[in-house]
Amino acid sequence: MFRHSQLESVKSWLTHPASAALPLHARIQRAIRQMILDGAIAPGRPLPASRALAVSLGVSRDTVEAAYTQLHAEGFIERRVGSGSFVADGSGFPVRPRRQSSGAMVSPPALSRRGTMMAMGGGVREAASPHPFAPGIPETRTFPLALWERLQRQVMKEAGTRALLHGDPQGVEPLRRAIADYVNLERGARASPDQVLVLTCAQQAMMLCATVLLDPGERIYLEDPAYYGARRAFEAAGLDCVPVPVDGQGITVAPVLDDPRPARALCLTPSHQFPTGATLALDRRLALIDWAARQQAWIIEDDYDSEFHYAGRPTACVQGLDPHGRTIYIGTFTKSLFPGLRIGYAVLPPHLVQPMTAARTLLDGHTAPLAQLTLARFMEGGHFGAHVRSMRSLYARRLDVLSGLVRRHLSGRLEAHCPAGGLQMACGLTDATTEQAAVEAARAAGVTLLGLSGLYADRNSPGISGFLLGFAAYTTTEMEEAVKALAGAFGRLRGAGHS
Repeated sequence: MFRHSQLESVKSWLTHPASAALPLHARIQRAIRQMILDGAIAPGRPLPASRALAVSLGVSRDTVEAAYTQLHAEGFIERRVGSGSFVADGSGFPVRPRRQSSGAMVSPPALSRRGTMMAMGGGVREAASPHPFAPGIPETRTFPLALWERLQRQVMKEAGTRALLHGDPQGVEPLRRAIADYVNLERGARASPDQVLVLTCAQQAMMLCATVLLDPGERIYLEDPAYYGARRAFEAAGLDCVPVPVDGQGITVAPVLDDPRPARALCLTPSHQFPTGATLALDRRLALIDWAARQQAWIIEDDYDSEFHYAGRPTACVQGLDPHGRTIYIGTFTKSLFPGLRIGYAVLPPHLVQPMTAARTLLDGHTAPLAQLTLARFMEGGHFGAHVRSMRSLYARRLDVLSGLVRRHLSGRLEAHCPAGGLQMACGLTDATTEQAAVEAARAAGVTLLGLSGLYADRNSPGISGFLLGFAAYTTTEMEEAVKALAGAFGRLRGAGHS
């Protein structure tokens, strides 16, 4: 017969919510199996008779018999006619040592150096249900879902079950053609469909660049401040990330050109620098293109939200200016359409297409063909351009509303730096409140703030203390309520003497 503690262990499996979906015999079988693996029941020890255990557990004998039958089939117990059931001798399964007492320290499993870097970096997490002022999120509530559904039905009717199979790891040809046409016309790129690699997201493109183009220990220049996802991708790959200051004209080029130890790559957000919003000056673009050609280095151009420019036409991309084929252009539909689409892309120099595509197959194989074909049709029909134009107008109005709300309710505490484009606005702290205290107070008030200081690699950088306020995904009413909540939270901080 089981000891009291062993019987209670089996009973806990019967009542635990995690086991609720399992039939009774499976819960009993797994409970006994776990005790055997943990060494709580020694090899050769007898198990209770099925009738006795059934009475103790308050179940039918057939239920216990079914559990014993499964344990016997798996080799955990032996059944002897006339003698009963016994724990097997252990030669056929890995009996674990008895669990250590609760006070004993158990070492966690060791990670690789790269795994440790990934874990320490914290990854890149986005809010599943964002609320003001989470940055980088587009308006999704007005997306033309009925149109998208109709186009998807057309794709399914024409492609049939072919859309359910594995896809081309480089991306379906109609979408690669549509992307090439778009970046050539709207972004001034020089791309053919054969140069386009369709990916899951821009973050995947960063990881590919980090691992395919550079070796651990090699140097890469990053804007400072910079997008945290890019820095974490390069750090996780074991690269030496060298911060380069940013001013009102984008990344400063002197630290790059004058460095006696040149880097193997440079990562830029030239059209709309993240997070400052600066646009990289033309003379700096040309200087960096020349540097990359001379050093045989790579320029990784992240063009994450250039569709949304509110003052004139967007500046042409660096890739279109580069005659040497040293620029990798990265784009995404996460910002221009909706995050759940999970489609990004890279425009590659021709000789990088095959190795990058091969490397991509080791990550996730391919992007879902049905979504790609639907997006291609959405773009070919002119719907993408119409949606972007509509959102650009909407976001411009929302930016104007938010900047006015900040001036009206947070004057003397925040200074708005109204951007020429993008989905978020940088605001500098102008009172004695610390950034961390303000972020925590805002969170308690139901408002999301992304602090600017965490985007700097160089903690001694003279960058402003403040936040990014996303505005694209939030209505005027939502923003007004959030700004008032923020003003109240800041007021309470000041009254409590926090700084």
